[in-house]
Amino acid sequence: MSSSLPLGAASHADDPTSLHVCFSVQARAEPGVMPRVVELFAKRGLVPQNWHSTASDEALTIDVQIGGLGRDLAGYIARCMRQITGVETVLTSETRPSG
Repeated sequence: MSSSLPLGAASHADDPTSLHVCFSVQARAEPGVMPRVVELFAKRGLVPQNWHSTASDEALTIDVQIGGLGRDLAGYIARCMRQITGVETVLTSETRPSG
């Protein structure tokens, strides 16, 4: 059986408070930042729907999109990202799934 929802988010699929969330992370270009960000999703059994990263000599930008999150969990993940060494800024945006 195939699902377009991230693993672990299926239990939130029918929840009217379920959101699509975009996290935008600005960080120093250090090798440990990216795996620490993805770990926050992986240890919850979540697979982002979209991941895009860009690195220069000094800066790293990571944009992650994931559906099926509640507002509390999205806020908690953003706060955890802000605690990662090297992360300078974390912005979030939320949309409700249509349908």
